[in-house]
Amino acid sequence: MFTGIIEAVGTVRAVGRDADGFGLTVRAPWRDVADGESIAVDGACLTVERQAGNDLMFHIIQTSLDRTIFSTYGIDRRVNLERAVRVGDRLGGHLVQGHVDGVGSVRGVAVRDDAHLVDLEVPPAVSSVSIPLGSITVNGVSLTINDLPAPGVIQISLVPFTLLHTTLGALRAGDPVHLEADTIGKYVRHLMRSP
Repeated sequence: MFTGIIEAVGTVRAVGRDADGFGLTVRAPWRDVADGESIAVDGACLTVERQAGNDLMFHIIQTSLDRTIFSTYGIDRRVNLERAVRVGDRLGGHLVQGHVDGVGSVRGVAVRDDAHLVDLEVPPAVSSVSIPLGSITVNGVSLTINDLPAPGVIQISLVPFTLLHTTLGALRAGDPVHLEADTIGKYVRHLMRSP
């Protein structure tokens, strides 16, 4: 479980298929990560296979590749990182599972006064549980939905701190992003569909 409060921005050091499948190595600021620990990488919960210095090695299974954009990552790409929450930690964002519900794309970016607005085209699994002022996770970052300007589109507003301490300030039109819809909304949708 995570909160969507990014602890660090890491850098991809190696990525791609190898003899064991699909591997991803990320340089992180931590040296105390245990093998088997869960780390959210751009919002997807991945298991650390091993650590070498500041490099964390992950194996990404095919089902995760099918619902993420990890296979498009290149060397030196910056990624948002968060370690799993511990009992007693503050929940500064919202409850985030690290399960990517779909890939969205940036429709447009605009600056209005002190607001950095990003419109995202999102899949139905995300739009169906998205409400104004509700929660959403974009590349691992806990955000509040600012508006729903069109069907299948959500708008987020990024504050200066988020722009400086995550990768979201670099988003441009057409960029793909990992999305995790609000967990409570997903449970309510499921319960409403149940017989």
